[in-house]
Amino acid sequence: MKPSRLASIALHLAAVAFAAVILAPIAWMVLLSVSSTKDLTTLPFRWIPAELDLSRYAELIHYADNTRGKAFLLALRNTITVAAGTTAVALVCAVPAAWSFSRFRGRQSPLLGVVIAIYMMPATAIVVPLYRILSGAGLLNTPIGLILVDCTLVLPFAIWLMKSNFDAVPSEIEEAAFVDGAGVLKTLWLVTLPMVRPALATTALFAILNVWDEFLYAFIFTSDSRAQTLVVTIANLASGRESDYGLLATAGLLTALPPILIGIVLQRTLVSGLAQGGIKG
Repeated sequence: MKPSRLASIALHLAAVAFAAVILAPIAWMVLLSVSSTKDLTTLPFRWIPAELDLSRYAELIHYADNTRGKAFLLALRNTITVAAGTTAVALVCAVPAAWSFSRFRGRQSPLLGVVIAIYMMPATAIVVPLYRILSGAGLLNTPIGLILVDCTLVLPFAIWLMKSNFDAVPSEIEEAAFVDGAGVLKTLWLVTLPMVRPALATTALFAILNVWDEFLYAFIFTSDSRAQTLVVTIANLASGRESDYGLLATAGLLTALPPILIGIVLQRTLVSGLAQGGIKG
């Protein structure tokens, strides 16, 4: 049934209000990042800066010893390494686990419940055991150690999402491949995975976004620029006696830019993968 004109107007107004709530903090950060220190400290506050000040962007992307730019760029390197590593490990482990849960039901159902329970467990509950494990293995303050602990956040949801999508693939298609002589790995690689490609992209995007913004583990398990990620570095920028709010806003915008671009590129795949998983989950 076609909505009435009044309902359509109300719907559009609600959408505009929702967009304003979402975009207002971003607009505020952009304004802070391009305002000079004089404009930021003037009362009443100048909503339109007298002149554009892009020096903070230049400062954060300039690599030199003992500068904020070096700390920011090293943190960017660590964040990319940890996000890519966690995503790769999560996909490699989640695909066979999810396929097993989907195709061999029955005795494994309680184990799947354990996986979901782990995902719902607060991260603070396992901080101490993880710290002792990393300390014993000599992996504290290393990107590898951070990759391993971030997998505890990403892997349970990745298994659940992939399992829901494997459920949507008729098992008769795989049985036909078995009859033609294909093994399990060949069938999974050449037949099943191409049919759940949107779910793979969704899982990868979910892993990247979660790890990119993860703060608790990165804050506790790292201590210097060898492994600290962007969110911890931004927190360090705010921990001095005097905080440069313009610099904090600039660092926040630069940090948010890569996930936003990835989300825009994979938008259709993300919606498709989540919808398929939601239907069967």
